[in-house]
Amino acid sequence: MEIWLDSTAKPASSLPEGASRIWDGSASDVAEVALDDYRGQDEARSLVGVVNWILVRCSDWTMIPLENIVAAAAGSGTRVAAVISREMDLPGAAFALQHGVDAVLLPPESDSQDLWNAARELASKGGSDDAEKPSSQLSSATITSVESGGVGERICVDLIERMSLGEGMAIGSSSTALCLVHGETLPSEYVPSRPFRVNAGAVHAYALMADNSTKYLSELNAGDKVAVVTTDGTRRSASIGRLKIERRPFLIVKFECDSVGGQIMTQQAETVRLVSPSGEAVSVTELQSGDQILVRVESSMRHIGQALHGEVNER
Repeated sequence: MEIWLDSTAKPASSLPEGASRIWDGSASDVAEVALDDYRGQDEARSLVGVVNWILVRCSDWTMIPLENIVAAAAGSGTRVAAVISREMDLPGAAFALQHGVDAVLLPPESDSQDLWNAARELASKGGSDDAEKPSSQLSSATITSVESGGVGERICVDLIERMSLGEGMAIGSSSTALCLVHGETLPSEYVPSRPFRVNAGAVHAYALMADNSTKYLSELNAGDKVAVVTTDGTRRSASIGRLKIERRPFLIVKFECDSVGGQIMTQQAETVRLVSPSGEAVSVTELQSGDQILVRVESSMRHIGQALHGEVNER
C-alpha cells in the first residue's frame, strides 16, 4: 500500500518519510471521484480498466461502496486510492475485502501524526500481491453424504443454444466449490432430453458466469451470459433465454476435495446429473457416499460475484 500526501490545502515541497507521492489535485494518470452516493460509485466503476488510478474521496465515510470499487478493480490494471482523514477509517481502507486499497491519501503529517504513523506501519507489512492465485481447473471430489433437503424453489436455466454431452454449468452453495451440473442432454425412459437446459438447483446457489464472476441463481435474468463448462475444464459463453422456477423436493449432496468441503442442493429427480471424473453423467438419485464427482475449487473469496484474494468459509 502506497502513502500519498494531500497538498491541495497546504502546499508541500517534499515527501514525508514513507510517502511515495504528493497529490496537488490533478494528474494525468489519476481520476478523482467524489463518492457521495450511488452515482459516484457508478462513475468510479465505469473508470475501471480505463485509467491507472481512481482516487476516491468520501464526504461521509462508507465501507460498502469502497469495497464494491476494490472488487471491480481487482485484476483490471486500475488501482484504487482512498482519501483518509481519520485514523479509525484507515484499517477499513487498508483491509477492504482482505485486499485493501492500493494507496491512501493523507493530510499533512503536521496535522495528523498518529494517522501517518499508523499508515506507515500498515504499509510496511505489504499488500496481498503475493497471495496464491486461484485455480479454475476441475478436480475430483468425494461424496460424503446425500441427504433429504426439504422442499423449496428450484431454478432451471434454459439457454438460447444447445449443449453437448459432457457440458453443463458450475453450480454450488459455496463459490469456492462449484459442481459440474450436466445439461439435460440425455433422454430418459420417461422424459425427452432438453439439451438447452440445466436443472441448476436452489435459488441460493452460485452459478459461474462467462466473465468468471458468480451470481446467485435468484439474480439471473434472460440475456445474462453464463459459463458452459466441459468435463476437461474448458469453458464457453452462452446466453440465458429464460428461467423456470418451481417448488420441488431437494437433495443435499455434500463432498470434500483436498480438505475443502462443499455442498450442492439439487432437485430430487433422476434427470439431474453431476459428472464423474471419467466424464459419466450420474443421476443425483444414484449418488452414494464415496462416489467421485467433478468440482471447480478455487481459493479466492467473492464480493458481489467478483473473485478476490482472501479467505471465506461457507457451509
